[in-house]
Amino acid sequence: MELEEMKTLWEEMSQKIEKQQLVTDQIIMDMTQQKYTNKFSIILIYESLGTVICYGMAIYILFNIEKLDTWYLMTCGIFTVSLLFILPLLTLRSLTRIKSLDVAAHSYKETLVRFERSKKRLLLLQRTGIYLGFILFLVVLPVMDKIFNNKDMFTMDMAAFPWILTGVVFVLLIFFIRWGYDCYKSITTSSEKVLKELED
Repeated sequence: MELEEMKTLWEEMSQKIEKQQLVTDQIIMDMTQQKYTNKFSIILIYESLGTVICYGMAIYILFNIEKLDTWYLMTCGIFTVSLLFILPLLTLRSLTRIKSLDVAAHSYKETLVRFERSKKRLLLLQRTGIYLGFILFLVVLPVMDKIFNNKDMFTMDMAAFPWILTGVVFVLLIFFIRWGYDCYKSITTSSEKVLKELED
């Protein structure tokens, strides 16, 4: 009789321990998901703000597109508007995809594979955006000069000051873009560490 009671008690305790383990595992998964999601929240806010600014600029250029009265200014204008609409959209989509990775939905290995795939896509998009950003900087100058000052940069003689100012802004742009890319690398590395903590 005592042996049967002990056996029953042991089974009850085992079930309780299993339930506690499941609850503990779920809490750990929820905390990991929250930490992982939070890593991308701030950068998503900045990118959303940047998207609003880019779209506002693109819409402004579209409303003034008739001022671009030569084929090369029109080409620069269309290229600028296209990039201002497409690049932020792709970035937001890529960020949303990596942020919404469900840690608990897949095995640990599958989660890491999905994360790695999203990370590569996001960083490739950022590198592509860097090169296109430099081109955009050079292309948007004549567009804005024509819209704001009604001057064609390609046909007029420019004083030294605008060229110096353009050079300084270009150098500052290099530092800003480099800082932004480093932030993306840091966030993705940090997020990967959060996911790898699940292995322990």
